[in-house]
Amino acid sequence: MESASVHTSVLPAEVLGLLAVQPGMRVVDGTLGGGGHARLLADAVGPEGLVIGIDRDPAAIERGARELTGLPMRFAQANFCDIPEVLDAVGVDRVDRVLLDVGLSSDQLADRERGFSFDSEGPLDLRFDPTEGEPAWRIVNRMRPESLADIIHEFGEERFSRRIARRIAAVREREPIHSARDFARLVASAIPRQHPPPRIHPATRTFQALRIAVNQELKSLRIALERIPTRLAPGGRLAVISFHSLEDRLVKEAFRNRQTWEALTRTPVEASAEEVVRNPRSRSAKLRAAVIAPPPGSTPPA
Repeated sequence: MESASVHTSVLPAEVLGLLAVQPGMRVVDGTLGGGGHARLLADAVGPEGLVIGIDRDPAAIERGARELTGLPMRFAQANFCDIPEVLDAVGVDRVDRVLLDVGLSSDQLADRERGFSFDSEGPLDLRFDPTEGEPAWRIVNRMRPESLADIIHEFGEERFSRRIARRIAAVREREPIHSARDFARLVASAIPRQHPPPRIHPATRTFQALRIAVNQELKSLRIALERIPTRLAPGGRLAVISFHSLEDRLVKEAFRNRQTWEALTRTPVEASAEEVVRNPRSRSAKLRAAVIAPPPGSTPPA
């Protein structure tokens, strides 16, 4: 039997408040994950509305179709940058709201065969869609140390990227790197001990960098931010939750385009102290939202 979702959605009340979903609306949840946000959105649109749940991870789609049965939902395995194609496939021209929760879900961390967890004995895969692209273990075994260091520095903002890349090169000469656990230990061994110890695992930034590179996450987000406005109805809203400064920067810059957007958040909304206690993953979450800008000279919708 398939396991139930263990994921806890971040900023649920804040998302609903900024999206202001009304009964009968058509909404896209571009990152279905554990289905927490989708369930809230489906309850808000009611039986006359529709929520289209999209995820690159086939396991998320299978779980959502099972756990969200009976709700006004459709499901599609796809990258959120392909929202226009998904809408075409289900016969929807424009939608009223779009939500993107960009990042890793607790269900993916809990999957011991995917390599997202530092103590996983499974392969260092890190792909959201296991059928697409190249797994991370192949990249770390074939890529030049200089290129690996660039990825780790750019996407992980890891100041010890050169040391880590040199360590990877030295270890793989003796034996190919394969498991996530071995790779996490390798990375930790390349980083000088710090006092006091850092709050996060020493391999966190390197895993994050490889995951972003393997899944081309920043490219997907950039494309989605360009394409989503073309499929939003007048007065349509987009909300994006990001967990990485590079992602948040892309969203911030996109919402600065006043020909397309009117920002609803001057600064990103962050989790309350109470939510962080309940769900530590929410600590780094940043939520921004915007509404489609009305045509020049028109009266914006209420």
